[in-house]
Amino acid sequence: MRDDAPSQTARGVAAHRLNYERLEAPYGDPAADEALTRDVASGLRRGPDSPRHEYLRARTAFFDRVVVSSIERRVRQVVVGAAGYDGRAFRYARPGVRWFEVDHPATQGDKLARIARLGLGTSHITFVAADFAADPVADLLAAAGLDTRRAALFLLEGVAVYLEQPVLERVLREFRSVTVAGSPLAISVSSGNAPSADRERFRAVVAA
Repeated sequence: MRDDAPSQTARGVAAHRLNYERLEAPYGDPAADEALTRDVASGLRRGPDSPRHEYLRARTAFFDRVVVSSIERRVRQVVVGAAGYDGRAFRYARPGVRWFEVDHPATQGDKLARIARLGLGTSHITFVAADFAADPVADLLAAAGLDTRRAALFLLEGVAVYLEQPVLERVLREFRSVTVAGSPLAISVSSGNAPSADRERFRAVVAA
């Protein structure tokens, strides 16, 4: 992605998600999520014939479950790192839950323009523009109103593989610095370069 261009990878993920059944919850606005996703995916075609389709289906289902289960355990803050065009802040909106979407300014700006055009309500979402490779994420989250004395759920879906290890480690340290012990983290990682035995153990744990 160019520094001045929205993420085409994030658009592709949105196109895939139009084909998935999503976890239901007794709150939220799935129609708003779907409206945003359709707008983002307009002109793109992604279906079962794509080699990433089933992987993204499983990843989407996993993160949906993490969000819903955390909210049901009374976590009232959700931080979505590298949010892209993720619409969970709409789909799983619940009174009393505050969402913080952290993303590169180019992608976030495009998302906000689409949200405004669609007339979607964002009073429960705080948008934090940040480049993980350069910006002080912890300071930006604290300035945006994240309550550092309360638990928060942190999501890093589909971004870790694109970050150099020192950058990823710094981002995780910064997340840890603005929350309390026991706050959950959900992250997708790649095991492609690990020994086969380690990959199999990893897959078994994920499957469980």
